[in-house]
Amino acid sequence: MAKTAKSSSGAGGASGHGGTSGPTTAATVALLRAGVAFTPHAYQHNDAATDFGAEAAAALSIEPGRVFKTLMVETDKGLAIGIVSVSSMLDVKALAGVLGAKRASMADKAVAERKSGYVVGGISPFGQKTPLPTVLDALALDYPTIYVSGGRRGFDVEVAPADLLSVTGGITAVIRR
Repeated sequence: MAKTAKSSSGAGGASGHGGTSGPTTAATVALLRAGVAFTPHAYQHNDAATDFGAEAAAALSIEPGRVFKTLMVETDKGLAIGIVSVSSMLDVKALAGVLGAKRASMADKAVAERKSGYVVGGISPFGQKTPLPTVLDALALDYPTIYVSGGRRGFDVEVAPADLLSVTGGITAVIRR
């Protein structure tokens, strides 16, 4: 992976081995500020696509298990972020338990967009308008790097799970089903 702080790319991103330059987003700015190595991966987003993670995996020719979706949930203790592989579903009950909440449900789309500052399908765990408690599914630790949204549809960033946890202040737990 490339450390983008050392990039000379005029697009505001970095080119890593096999990666492509990407746009500057709140997510890439947050990663740069944190000094975290990441590789941007831009691809052509199809406006008709509704399964954004599967679209990213296919477009980037990577196994779906390495592409993770960032989901906002509403618990009785407030909003939180759950990050799971696109090949899994988020277990909101398990996420609630990890956070010490009694119940949880998916946040309303408008709330997720307003609190994150991103559109659904482009919500990144990095650079959100409102930092929230973050839980990364333990499956991510099986990979040296994972792919998450870079802050817009058609743009993912590849990052080490430990770096994702460091930047977001997140924890890991089994939150998939």
